[in-house]
Amino acid sequence: MEQRNNITAFVLLGLTQSLQGQKILFVVFLLIYIVTMVGNLLIFLTVVFSPTLDAPMYFFLGYLSFMDAVYSTTFIPNMMKNFLCEKKTISFQACMTQLFIGHLFGGAEILLLVVMAYDRYVAICKPLHYLTIMNQRVCVLLLLLAWASGFLHGVLHPLIVYNLPFCGPSIIDHFVCDMYPLLKLACADTHIIGLTVLANDGAMCVVIFTLLLLSYGVILHSLKNLSQEGQRKALSTCGSRITVVVLFFAPCIFMYVRPPSTLPIDKYLAVFYTVITPMLNPLIYTLRNEEMQTAMKKLGPGKENEAAGKYYCLFSRKNCSSEETYA
Repeated sequence: MEQRNNITAFVLLGLTQSLQGQKILFVVFLLIYIVTMVGNLLIFLTVVFSPTLDAPMYFFLGYLSFMDAVYSTTFIPNMMKNFLCEKKTISFQACMTQLFIGHLFGGAEILLLVVMAYDRYVAICKPLHYLTIMNQRVCVLLLLLAWASGFLHGVLHPLIVYNLPFCGPSIIDHFVCDMYPLLKLACADTHIIGLTVLANDGAMCVVIFTLLLLSYGVILHSLKNLSQEGQRKALSTCGSRITVVVLFFAPCIFMYVRPPSTLPIDKYLAVFYTVITPMLNPLIYTLRNEEMQTAMKKLGPGKENEAAGKYYCLFSRKNCSSEETYA
């Protein structure tokens, strides 16, 4: 850190200054974090250890769950700590680390969503060529492309912020370290940098959101020849996935596709893509998939199998007997 930078830590104001509200939010986010971690890790372990889940769709789903688990861990534990601590500070280095990891996994995840949408498009629209197009080599290359793009997207942010001069104040009206709140604190003209962030984050959100909506539109159009029951199931599945996509991208687009600035509502909107969508993804992508459900219930002997069965029955709202759940 350069000598001209007098700031060694930032103060995160969080979502509320009310002590009672902080206690309530701690409980709420603790429950959300538990559900997020249990759901995503169960899916990841099920995909890794189940010999029946060898299709490309499950390969990508396993990595999506891994990304969601790390992505939510980047934000939620620190937020919960601040709910209980009077001193709500984060060091400059920790802030840069959070900024990098958050954008690394966030960028890689949204690109992986595009890959998964393409996988479903090939499976539905070109079923006879599916295994040829989505072979193992292609799947690995697409995954590496998502990771590489996420890394390039993520590393740009701390590189920009690291050399900015911060001379006070050091209070961030947010629960995470993000670009616009940090640029607001810099003791320099950040107008050009703000436009760079808009071009990077904003354009990325708009382009990928558009690609996802178009891909689901093509998929739904291709289902017109199915029976009414098949169309209903497809609409229900695609509808739930589109809902999660909108919950993730709508706040991002609102915050980044505008002149560089900070608004009080930004931190509340950030909850949707940092907390809510990592929790919803495992539910949306598994509860309507019978093969995944069966593999989860047979994850392994003893406690692992029991945990997978309980998770499946709880969130699928099925009335499972002990024999059915843990068989």
